Amino acid sequence: MNNPYNLVRKYDIMLKDFQTISTSFLVKQLPTATLFVDMKLRVVYASDKLISLFCDEKVNFVGQSLFTIFPELDSKWETVLKECLTGKSSPMGVQSFTDAEGKEKFYEWSNASWYDSDENIIGAIIQINDISLAIESDVALDKANILLKQQSELSKIGIWEYDLQKKTVYWCAMTKTIHEVALDYVPDIDKAIDFYKKGHSRNAISMAVFEATDKGRPWSLKLQIVTAKGNEKWVLAAGKPIFEKGKIARIMGTFQDINEEVVAEIKTKDNAKLLKTLIDHLPLNVFIKDRDSKKILVNKSECDYLGVANANELIGKTDFDVYPFETAKLSRDEDLQILETLKPILGKESISVKKDGSETVFLSSKIPLLDEDGHATGIVGISLDISDLKQKEQELRNLINVTSLQNKKLINFAHIVSHNLRSHSANFSMLLDFLVHEKDEEEKVKIVNMLTQASDNLLETLENLNEVVTLSTNTQAKKEKVNLHTKISEIQQNLSEIIQNNKLKIINKVSQNIDIRIVPAYLDSILMNFITNGVKYKHPDREPQLEFSTEVIKDYTVLSISDNGIGIDLEKYGSKLFGMYKTFHTNKDSRGIGLYITKNQVEAMHGKIEVESELGEGTKFKVFFK
Repeated sequence: MNNPYNLVRKYDIMLKDFQTISTSFLVKQLPTATLFVDMKLRVVYASDKLISLFCDEKVNFVGQSLFTIFPELDSKWETVLKECLTGKSSPMGVQSFTDAEGKEKFYEWSNASWYDSDENIIGAIIQINDISLAIESDVALDKANILLKQQSELSKIGIWEYDLQKKTVYWCAMTKTIHEVALDYVPDIDKAIDFYKKGHSRNAISMAVFEATDKGRPWSLKLQIVTAKGNEKWVLAAGKPIFEKGKIARIMGTFQDINEEVVAEIKTKDNAKLLKTLIDHLPLNVFIKDRDSKKILVNKSECDYLGVANANELIGKTDFDVYPFETAKLSRDEDLQILETLKPILGKESISVKKDGSETVFLSSKIPLLDEDGHATGIVGISLDISDLKQKEQELRNLINVTSLQNKKLINFAHIVSHNLRSHSANFSMLLDFLVHEKDEEEKVKIVNMLTQASDNLLETLENLNEVVTLSTNTQAKKEKVNLHTKISEIQQNLSEIIQNNKLKIINKVSQNIDIRIVPAYLDSILMNFITNGVKYKHPDREPQLEFSTEVIKDYTVLSISDNGIGIDLEKYGSKLFGMYKTFHTNKDSRGIGLYITKNQVEAMHGKIEVESELGEGTKFKVFFK
């Protein structure tokens, strides 16, 4: 039989082994990193969580010193653990470790005394918790607070809060700084509102606070305040109701100093308004285009020229929207050249044609609009309407031409008068001398007859010269509307005897509805001269024929008079054709005065005359009536 004592002893050993195995199994399964160390700080148990975090699972470190396994531990912790072994437990603190991936992590170590069943301290229990996320969050929060403070100082944005229950108002340091009050200043809602400038600003903030507290509406307003030091400032005041349990508990918001920005904006707007006023009142067409040649600014003169009441009707449009294609294309090609070369076009004279066909002469300049980097962002265009100047220039040129022509005519006329009168004078002097010295009465009669003929010739010459003088001085003769077809028929009737005797055939192809404004007497003279010339210079081998026709060329009604006469050698006589007393045929009736007077009459009515002729075939005159 076995000894009862030995059986009890054996049972106690078996129970103790079972308890050890059970404790070890439970520690391994703990969800936190846990260590059990004995009185010499040697590891007795370790949870699987701890092993997976800090140790190689293949290494058995049971029985090793805690500071051998964790050499990074601060030496002061040994003192903390030894106090724990005496029953004085206290937190060990935070320790950083670098994991296998090289990332730094933070762990909080805590400890407690390890008691046996007899309440004897047999070691210490150490628990390790990963607080990396908490540390990172704290660091991020600190950084955020620092950044928020810096941002607040840079952007001059403060925060405020109004507690509706306690009736208290909180201002942060920046909000107080903006109001220029001391940092220990304690505001209330009435004082806060009183800082706003009387009038619109104070009324607007009062209404905003009321609607926020009564109806829960947020606000964001650009208003003016008067600081504690009496300075006016522009601020951006924003507020938002905060609800608790379905009721508005407080209002929170921001308060930003925007005085510099608003003052600069107001100054910019004033400068822009001043510049716009100046540009609008310039006697020039001014516009600005972007890189796509779309107008982004036009002045009043440009609007008036293009026939729009408001600049908005042109903003965003290109030249293709307001001009004919060819005009717009020329302008676009110029724009592209300037944008590419950055070389301006200055003082270029150009003709602008609008869609209604009207033309305007401009003196234009186009300049590239450059940014800070020297890149072209658009084009500034300036145009001066010089249509009136060009017209006056043309009128002056015409006047100079007319004056020059009149001067030449005057000199020519003086020469003619001098030559003709001198010839007549010499002829009279010679005949009178013959008469004085002649004794034979019959010869005297002949000389008297010759003096009579010379007198008639002198009178004719004086009449011709008088007609030329009258034509040259009567430049303001009144014009009247005359039907050209009817007038030709009238002159034809007046010259019917000459026409019939010479078998002259007149073909009047002029339309019966063509009216011209001319001096009637001049037209009579012109038509009579051409009809009588058709008789004088008829071809000897055929019956004469004269054809009248018309056409419209620009601003002129052109009357063409074609004959089948002997023609004129224009290469030989073309430059002298319209000269006074210039004859080119042996016709005894030629006086050389008709075409000269006709040309002067046409020019006196601001017209012109042209001639085409082939010797032996006929002549065609074209009379241009303005």
